Amino acid sequence: MKAILPGAPGDTDKPVILGEALEPEPAISEAVIAVEAYSVNRGETFQLDGGLARRWDGWRPGKDVAGTVVRAAADGSGPAAGTRVVGHPPAYGWAEQVAVPTTDLAELPDNVDAVTAAALPLAGITALRLLRAAGPLAGRRLLITGASGGVGHYVTELAAASGATVTAVSATAERGAQLLELGAAELVTSVVDAAGPYDVVLESVGGASLPAALTKLAPGGQLVWFGQASREPVTLNFFDFFKGPNQARITHFDYTTSDASYGQDLAALVRLVASGRLHPEIGSIRDWARTAEAIAELRGRRVRGNVVLTVG
Repeated sequence: MKAILPGAPGDTDKPVILGEALEPEPAISEAVIAVEAYSVNRGETFQLDGGLARRWDGWRPGKDVAGTVVRAAADGSGPAAGTRVVGHPPAYGWAEQVAVPTTDLAELPDNVDAVTAAALPLAGITALRLLRAAGPLAGRRLLITGASGGVGHYVTELAAASGATVTAVSATAERGAQLLELGAAELVTSVVDAAGPYDVVLESVGGASLPAALTKLAPGGQLVWFGQASREPVTLNFFDFFKGPNQARITHFDYTTSDASYGQDLAALVRLVASGRLHPEIGSIRDWARTAEAIAELRGRRVRGNVVLTVG
């Protein structure tokens, strides 16, 4: 079958190539999906660079997919053949077919197409689980940094719908206007401009952003650290906590850890989209032969929202 393969290490011009791979050999609890669309995540570009997680022999990218079940799981779990689904496999999804654990799949209704669904898994699941980590939000003030990213888009809409007063940090005016439309009460272009104090801060930038965001917390507040997009390490001073966020908590967030399965969270996201309460932002749709081009635009922050590739 055809699949997107990693390019030569360090080759930024061709981080991936369209080539041939073996068809999936599913485990007993995995269904085989004919992929119709997939999205590219920034974390996968880090992996292609050799960072974030060590690449293993035979690794191929692909964590966000949508398509149709062509072979149901042998153990009888999950959807039947012919069912339209969205899935979140650990890898290998940028291909004509991929095997996905049935616990990582959710069925799609007729009013949610594959392109829209493919934009949901990683960013949407992360947003749902971030808000669970933050706790009840009704009546609370929330600050999110890096709000221009895919996760920030979902967090803003979901948190505002939950009753939070959301301040979004976005350096892009056009993107910021969209966040206001999604329910953000306030937009700032820099963390230092945020008024505070906030009950919850969701921080994904790292570097100088995290300590600056920490100073905006109310006493006893919570900072959830869910990323380091800048790739810059963070330096904290113990005594800075006494300047405002006394007794504040910093929570390290790992989206893979949850009481809910990926499939359960995907089903919740699909229901929200189908009912018009969640609006994925898709900044680019193109044929999968142009995946390398899409990765370059994502790395250069030249595209807003999710990048979705169509297979076929």
